[in-house]
Amino acid sequence: MSYNRLLYFFSTIESTTRGSSIFSKKSSFIFLLLLLGGLLQAQPYDMLLKGGYVIDPKNNIDKKMDVAISGKTIAKVAADIPETDARKVLQVEGLFVTPGFIDIHSHVFVGSNDGFADGFNSVSPDDFSFKSGVTTMVDAGTSGWTNFALFKKHVIDRSRTRVLAFLEVADSGFSAGNAAARDLTKLNPKNISETIRKYPEHIVGICIGHYDGDDWTIFDKAREAANAVGVPILVECHLPKFSLEGQLNHMRPGDIITHAYEKVSERMPVVDENGKVRPFVLEARNRGVLFDVGHGGAGFWFSQAIPALRQGLLPNSFGTDFHRFSMNAGMKDMLNVMSKYLNMGMSLSDVITRATWYPARSIHREDLGNLSESSVADIAVVGLTRGQFGFIDAGNNKIKGTRKFVAEMTIREGKIVWDLNGISATQYNADTH
Repeated sequence: MSYNRLLYFFSTIESTTRGSSIFSKKSSFIFLLLLLGGLLQAQPYDMLLKGGYVIDPKNNIDKKMDVAISGKTIAKVAADIPETDARKVLQVEGLFVTPGFIDIHSHVFVGSNDGFADGFNSVSPDDFSFKSGVTTMVDAGTSGWTNFALFKKHVIDRSRTRVLAFLEVADSGFSAGNAAARDLTKLNPKNISETIRKYPEHIVGICIGHYDGDDWTIFDKAREAANAVGVPILVECHLPKFSLEGQLNHMRPGDIITHAYEKVSERMPVVDENGKVRPFVLEARNRGVLFDVGHGGAGFWFSQAIPALRQGLLPNSFGTDFHRFSMNAGMKDMLNVMSKYLNMGMSLSDVITRATWYPARSIHREDLGNLSESSVADIAVVGLTRGQFGFIDAGNNKIKGTRKFVAEMTIREGKIVWDLNGISATQYNADTH
């Protein structure tokens, strides 16, 4: 019930009992309290997002609707839900209401060590997720089977952001910062699969990371572990001694290639020197290999991404490769990556799909990335600002754009965790204070 309606009821109590006997005052007061209690009980929703434009790709919703929340879950998505049905009403007209964004490539095993695993190059999830509409971050191989329990204790269990993980095939994760030092004799598919079985709610797949060797054993061991537990493999495809075609041939439907649009001297890119997507790349996509942006500091080039987009090689997800360096370079955050694709020509609906439902499916978490009734109430409320903006790739090349996403509000499990302009706040009036 709104503050104004409460004032109305208390003023009613005052006017009704003025001049009455003590007995009639008590009777009127009890009656109105019962009436008030009944009205409160009649409000089935804790929160109502009113007047926004809902984009929910899973449920094919792309129109102005209201979203009601009860507790931690979505209660109803419909047009013109009465404001009286909710205890708190948030006016979001002119904004887009979508499922919370899912970043399937990040490095969040933050700590005091050098490097990424339990290290200073990773970032704390809650410091950066909600302000960009992200409610789920998936760590991409920063931990391995020997240190995942530490990652869970120090980061996953202490974060309001939902943190999931691809377990690195190497035993200690992305700890050395240079995979050339990894010892293939320590690749243990049994220990990897047992760790995934122990933490099925948190580990969504296996990662083959920055490996500098030339032995396909690393792919074979990762496949053995993945087959044992039925999870996908995320391949960070800048493996200099493996051909791109060879990597894709080792991947199966549902596996994910990240840094898909990079252009580095060590590896053949997906787009050839004539601006054409290579046929074997399209063949891999057609047989079910998934493509993730994996922007990072070096993983995204306009000379690859724009021709690929125009030829139909769209990414399945906007993994940011979020870490201490990329956030201060061309990547910046999830909204910036989404804005790039919007200004490159991808439709608004396709952009939202690749930030929500598609990544949820990629990690086999279909409970996420949607606004279905009874689903968890992870929600992004975003605006689209118009102006003159610049967007930078890994080579410091720039494109100009006129539209840019901004996260106005983020809701995680039914609680407001980010409110840029105070949509949920009470208006302060200096004249009454």
